[in-house]
This record gives sequence, structure tokens and C-alpha cells, in this order.
Amino acid sequence: MRVVLDTNSLLVSIGSKSKYRPIFDALLNGVITLLITNDIINEYVEIIGQRTNAIVADNASDLLMSSPSVEKVKVYFKWSIISQDADDNKFVDCALNGRASFLVTDDKHFNVLKDIGFPPVQIIRTKDFLKEVEKLQKLKE
Repeated sequence: MRVVLDTNSLLVSIGSKSKYRPIFDALLNGVITLLITNDIINEYVEIIGQRTNAIVADNASDLLMSSPSVEKVKVYFKWSIISQDADDNKFVDCALNGRASFLVTDDKHFNVLKDIGFPPVQIIRTKDFLKEVEKLQKLKE
């Protein structure tokens, strides 16, 4: 399953005691493929660095960039669908160009995508995506 994780959805899944940790474990175990762009990885590193420190941010970046479950997407077309927070468009563009099954986010700015028929982007909340991951894990067992 190919997914794009909004920064906050990634952050809540990293902690070893987080209830969302199965999402990050699914990434580490190759159950899901995380789609990223340069802009997305830069935001991940920036926000992780702000919440922890530069060493943790660099380690997270190294882990993601070296993981076989992470695919770097080349963005050939920018849709500019989200006007409330234009910075969020990088996730939409990655999902569309990378043919993601889901864009995982709890950010309300993405709700505009539910009213647009084209281009199709399947938005899912982090808690609902956790259920999808748990189903995939059971199938893999």
C-alpha cells in the first residue's frame, strides 16, 4: 500500500509508546510504502528537529532515506488545490504523482479534497489509517 503521511501523522507514529506506532512499524517492516518528495522530507526534518533536536532529526532523515519502504516521488505537476495553507499542497502533489492509496492527515485544510472529484485523492484520518494497517498486518501473519 502506497501512502503519503502528513507531518503530524508521521510524528504521532514514531514514539515507541504511541498508540499509532503500528503505522511506523508497518513502514519499517515493508507493509506500507511511504511516498516522499524533497519538500516533504525537508519538512519532516525541520519539524522533528524543532520537537527534539538536530541529531534525532538527522537520524530520522537517514532512516527514511535509506529505507526500502520509502519511495521518492518526482512531482511533474503541481495541482495547487489547497488555498488555506498552500504549504500542504506538497502532500497532495506527492500523493497524486506517486499514485498513493491514501493521504494520511488530520489537518482540516485537506477536507477540500473530499469535495473535488478530480483529481482523486483518498484522504484518511490517522486513527482510521491505523485500522487499515492493523488489517494489513493480520493478512501478513
